[in-house]
Amino acid sequence: MSSIDAGPLERLINATRYSFKGLSRTWSSEAAFRYEIYVVIVALPSAWFIGRGAAERALMIGSVFLVLVVELVNSAIEAVVDRIGLERHELSARAKDTASAAVFCSIILAMMVWLTILVG
Repeated sequence: MSSIDAGPLERLINATRYSFKGLSRTWSSEAAFRYEIYVVIVALPSAWFIGRGAAERALMIGSVFLVLVVELVNSAIEAVVDRIGLERHELSARAKDTASAAVFCSIILAMMVWLTILVG
């Protein structure tokens, strides 16, 4: 059965399976993702106790999960660039560097959210 013939429930099940496969592959191949997961494990309960309300907790947790989302996109971009070829090319370097910069910006954002709530 092709994906065109699949019903909505089957498509949802397949999409969920592919998502978990992506998380698993990223976990096994990307050390940065593993480190960020460790931060999430510490940040979730911390946000629950530090946040002074639902909005603060949501900002703290959301900012940390945003780092994971951007890291997943970064890993996908790196995989596609590497699939095209491992030789050094200016556009490949630009794509990888830009994706890495996005991760960096998301980490800075998370730090700013946490510091603002902690200090404020």
